[in-house]
Amino acid sequence: MRRAGAEVEVTADPHAALESDGLVVPGVGAFAACAAGLRAVNGHKIIGKRLAGGRPVLGICVGMQILFERGVEHGIEAEGVGEWPGTVEKLHADVLPHMGWNTVRAPEGSVLFAGLPADARFYFVHSYAARTWELESGLPGRQPGVTWAHHGEDFVAAVENGPLCATQFHPEKSGDEGAHLLRNWLGTLS
Repeated sequence: MRRAGAEVEVTADPHAALESDGLVVPGVGAFAACAAGLRAVNGHKIIGKRLAGGRPVLGICVGMQILFERGVEHGIEAEGVGEWPGTVEKLHADVLPHMGWNTVRAPEGSVLFAGLPADARFYFVHSYAARTWELESGLPGRQPGVTWAHHGEDFVAAVENGPLCATQFHPEKSGDEGAHLLRNWLGTLS
């Protein structure tokens, strides 16, 4: 984030997380452990309060995955934050983990991918992902923007849903394209 021009504060203070201009939810490791760690510090409530107030949140990697209803990893089913319906599960691919650079298919009008070439590559390292997108509001207005990637099968690579955005890949490890995406997200902060 610093490379993208942000002033960054790593904090365990709930008030600071709630009041920050933007909140990044990182994630490393297994879905169940990450979700449990988040719940242990009431992070799910902070995310919910921020979103209820239209305050930006960005999930990265497992930090994206735990925003879904549930995850099934290593045979363990765990409850996620539930901001989006659906399940994070193992990819069907010949080689796992999916580790390395990959292109994505961003939707028209994407804010996160604005100004990036269609063949931009981002760095992924994961074996699990949301393989389907289940949120269809049916209401008029802007629908969530879902970006897809392919490794053995299509999977959700990023989501733009009002103040809630997330990437399955690591923008902070994705060179100039990742820094550009982060600057785009920072541009949405008020």
